[in-house]
Amino acid sequence: MVNRPVHDIAPAAAAPVSALSFEQALDELDALVHQMESGELALSESIAAYRRGAELAQHCQGMLAAAEQEISKLDGEVLKPLDPAELRGAG
Repeated sequence: MVNRPVHDIAPAAAAPVSALSFEQALDELDALVHQMESGELALSESIAAYRRGAELAQHCQGMLAAAEQEISKLDGEVLKPLDPAELRGAG
């Protein structure tokens, strides 16, 4: 992964967080974390990256919670442990 300034991250960075898919938000969050860990960002860029990262993390958490609710509805309001044998069609 190439370290780029926050303003040079893929066009998705300019998009409102709410418009991003889970995968896009997670990819952008990963890129921000790598940039911040590199220590190459100026203080103001680090603060902007932190703010954007917090928004992205909240967006991803919300999407995961919604997915869990959907699974719960599909499974009769009871989340069951995953049985790998069921995935293979055995059982």
